[in-house]
Amino acid sequence: MATSKKTAPPKKTVSAGKAKTKNPAKAKSPKKRKAAKGGKAPPRTRAAARASLPSKKEIFEFLETTSAKAGKREIARAFGIKGAERIALKSLLREMTEEGLLAGSRRKLTRPGLLPSVTVLEVHTRDEDGEFVARPATWDDEAGPMPKILMVESRGNLAPTPGIGDRVLARITAQDGDADYPYHARTIKKLPRTTSRSLLGIFRALSDGRGVIDPIDKKQLKEWTVPQGSTDDAEDGELVRFEIARSARYGVPTARIVARLGNPEAQQSISLIALHAHGIPDVFPPDVIAEAEAAKGVELGARVDLRNTPLITIDPVDARDHDDAVFAEPDTDPDNEGGWAVIVAIADVAHYVTPGRALDREARKRGNSVYFPDRVVPMLPERISNELCSLKEGVPRPCLAVRMVFDKHGHKKSQRFFRGLMRSAASLSYEQAQAAIDGRTDEATAPLLDTVLRPLWGAYASLNKARKARGPLELDLPERKILLDG
Repeated sequence: MATSKKTAPPKKTVSAGKAKTKNPAKAKSPKKRKAAKGGKAPPRTRAAARASLPSKKEIFEFLETTSAKAGKREIARAFGIKGAERIALKSLLREMTEEGLLAGSRRKLTRPGLLPSVTVLEVHTRDEDGEFVARPATWDDEAGPMPKILMVESRGNLAPTPGIGDRVLARITAQDGDADYPYHARTIKKLPRTTSRSLLGIFRALSDGRGVIDPIDKKQLKEWTVPQGSTDDAEDGELVRFEIARSARYGVPTARIVARLGNPEAQQSISLIALHAHGIPDVFPPDVIAEAEAAKGVELGARVDLRNTPLITIDPVDARDHDDAVFAEPDTDPDNEGGWAVIVAIADVAHYVTPGRALDREARKRGNSVYFPDRVVPMLPERISNELCSLKEGVPRPCLAVRMVFDKHGHKKSQRFFRGLMRSAASLSYEQAQAAIDGRTDEATAPLLDTVLRPLWGAYASLNKARKARGPLELDLPERKILLDG
């Protein structure tokens, strides 16, 4: 009796970036060799071509493991797909794209929302629990919405803790049960922040009219040559801001001076060097400046009118902005004898910063204002931070306020929040206000002593009673302060 052998099904093995197809049925027999030499092999049916393709799972595994750009051509090469099978592969990939299983173009296919196991992330915010949240440093919009990634503590605490604005190389793990964060990431290492082409350095003049620059950043292990005509007449030893004109792998790197900053040991130069060392942006983009300049003052409208309430600001003597004000008076409620009504008002910055617009994007990027001994780098342009949102004495300003009522023991009975329009009655320093309470009034504090300052100290005394009853931990630590003598 004749017996027939069954051909084993094709076996496909896939490895990162490369795949091989082992198909015993494709081994050349003498008849096939003859057909290849003397004539055409019989055409394969569409069903047969489709059956010889890799499965969807195998395509997924290939896309997840390859580190290179992968499209139809790379998939076909990896699985040894040729001839009519390529048409069937194209049909399969289009079907997977229509089903939402793949995203991207025919030259670069990915699984939607898929991230490699190790990738570069940008830490850009914190969540409501104070945890850092990151996003991919690069993302193709065709792959769907950008995923939110929760940064978790690295095992063993060996990796540095990232902060907002840091770029990190991180190990990614998918979280199927976490709807808020589909990925968790552990820092492998922090990466250098991306910086502009503008750098700081010390200019050294040469006798032939050229010069060299020693960069302030010691990670720059080379000098930069400044050709004639690009020195901006800088003098020997000056601190300069420069841009890279040419930085080839071979040859002499050249630079162009864009600003002369003077003596590197001067007071202002110390802050400039610190700004540069920490990558703190000190220039606002044009669209941010334009939006700030277009901002206008606020009308009363539906706001509560506090312009006749003598709110005052009390700040350090060298304060550059005034963003909160206070007022207190005895509560007139007969059932709250000895109690106090206190109003605290802060500048209504949100009125000028619309979510998603240029000011909001820049504020998110900066995160906070940065203070130096001789200057402040604000989170928002000076038109907003030092003008429209500074509670200047005698000038109407929009505010967010809360009115709180306390009993004589300092326990809060009620509170009410509202938007208002206020006008500061005075801008005092801590020393100035305390001196008035101690009996040493001046021209600014004398008219406010009985109506404003003493009620504030009375309300404080009641609140301090409640505070002491709670038994809080009180740390009286010295506060460091840098004074520059010029």
